Order: sequence, then C-alpha cells, then structure tokens
Amino acid sequence: MLAYVPAILFFALFSLGVLRDRRRFGNAIHLGLAVTFALLALIGKLGRSHALLGDIAVIALLALPTVGTLVLACFLIANGVKMVRKEGRRPANLLSLLAGLGILAVLGLLIAAVVLRSRTLLVVGGTAVGLVGYVSFLFLCFVGYAFLYGRLPVRRDADYVVVLGSGLIGGTKVPPLLASRLERGRAVYERMAARGTAPLLLTSGGQGPDEQLPESHAMADYLIERGFPADRIVREDRSRTTEENLRYSRAIMEAAKPDYRCVVVTNNYHAFRAALMARKTEVRGHVVGSPTAAYFWPSATIREFAAVFLAHKVVNLGVCLLLVLGGFVTWWNR
Repeated sequence: MLAYVPAILFFALFSLGVLRDRRRFGNAIHLGLAVTFALLALIGKLGRSHALLGDIAVIALLALPTVGTLVLACFLIANGVKMVRKEGRRPANLLSLLAGLGILAVLGLLIAAVVLRSRTLLVVGGTAVGLVGYVSFLFLCFVGYAFLYGRLPVRRDADYVVVLGSGLIGGTKVPPLLASRLERGRAVYERMAARGTAPLLLTSGGQGPDEQLPESHAMADYLIERGFPADRIVREDRSRTTEENLRYSRAIMEAAKPDYRCVVVTNNYHAFRAALMARKTEVRGHVVGSPTAAYFWPSATIREFAAVFLAHKVVNLGVCLLLVLGGFVTWWNR
C-alpha cells in the first residue's frame, strides 16, 4: 500500500486543484505525476507477486516507448508533409514535421554513440534524451489534461457566450475554423436558452491590417445571416490577440453585469490554453472547444504547448539548463 502513497498524494492535489480552479496547468502536472507513480507502483507489485508478469511489464515499459517513439516520429513527419500541402509553408505549419525530424535526430545520435563507442556522443545523446524526456512528460500532461478539460461539463448557466475570433479569408469572409467556433457558440446559446436562461452572444475580434472590417462584425453577420437573433449579439471589435479578446470582453461583461458568468468558445486544440489565459485575465467562465480538422490538430497542439511551455519559461528553461549542465559535468569528469 505504501508504494501507492505518492500516486494518492498527487491525485489528491489534482482533485483539490480541479475543485478550486479547473484552469491551472498545475492540475495537468499533478495528474501526470499521479499516473506515473501509480504505474510504477503497479509494476513493482506485479514483480513481487508474479515474477513473470513483472518481467513482462518491465519489458513492455522499455519496449513501448522505443516503438512508440518511432511510430510517433513517422506520424509527425507524415502529418507535417500534409500540413505543408494543405496550409502552406508558414513556420507554424512546420512544427509537426520538425518535431518528427528532431525525434529521429536524437535516436540517430544515440545509435551513432553506441556504434562508435564514443563517450562524448553518449553524454550528448543522454543529455538530449533527458531534455526530450522532460519536455515529453510536460507535453503528455498538457495533452492528457486538455483532453479531460474539454470534456468537463459547464457547471452553471451563463450570462454571456464569448466566441473568440481567428482571422478572416480575403479580409471579409469567415473561414471554416472560425465558422466551427460560431456554430459551437450557437449550440451553447441554444442549449441555455432552452433551459430558460438565454445569454448574450459576444463576438470578439478586432480588425487586422489585411482585413476590411473587424472580425467581430463578420462573425455577427455570419450568425445573423443564418437566423441568429441580432438583438442577442454583442460585438467586441478592438482586440488583436487572444489575451486582448479576453480582457476587452471582460470589460464589456463587467460593465453590463459585474457578477457575470460566461462560456468562452474557441477550437478544441486551443481550449486549454485559452482557459489558462482566462484565469490569468480574471475572466469568470469555462472554455469549450469546437471541432477541428484532424490533420490540423497535431501542429496546432504543438504550437499551443510551446506557448504554455514558454509562459513558464523561468522554471522550464531552468530545468533544461540544469540537465545540460549535468551532461557537461558528466563529460568533464570522464
């Protein structure tokens, strides 16, 4: 039983964190640590009670990451090629391709170190594995909790449904990505209206340099053309970023109703980071996601994780620096 104490402790911290505020990255870390310690405890128990099952579990624990890493690298490269074909060669569209190539590069470095029996290459490869392992753990925590967060129910009715903008096609037209958000926002509105508490729908988005009108106006026009009641729409037309979407929308909602509650709508890959930002900007509400094309999800998720990773850069880059220094000290004392 003692072996499960760390898992129980971190799960308790996770549960308390979710009860206090679902929109914390610490919840993702606590859940990841709880699952990790639970697996280690389970494998240890199997090894003590059933030697054969314990050996199988250990072999699986060693083999699955290796096979899984190769499969993941191939998947990311294939997805990256598809992203480039469908979305163009913008840097953001190259993330999954670069991630896959980076994984193969680390594996190639380790193989070269073993074949050449080079201590220097082994240290460099080991350090690279440590860095990849740390980032991968955080990424899995991010993806796992983002998946869970996207399925948590909205606790109560809301006064506003806030739909975040995402850019226009040709400066005037709502693209499919944004249309998906608007349709999800309409669905949330209709579900609440059916319960007798119809909220206001707030479209949020300013005018970019290549746009002929503010995004919020194009979003409102899209909804009105499809039968949404114009008198239930509020427009926030100054924002240029997600953080500004939330800050300016909050100002509108607070001015009208200081004790407002809201539901924020964005795409599913963006929902958890938007929730973290909603907490930072003190917006009172839950964030829900709309469907996104499957091929778009990997690169978009990597981009969202990178933004969250850098938002905690002091801790994360500090840990990475310690791993690099540890590798250097090991090489120096060879």
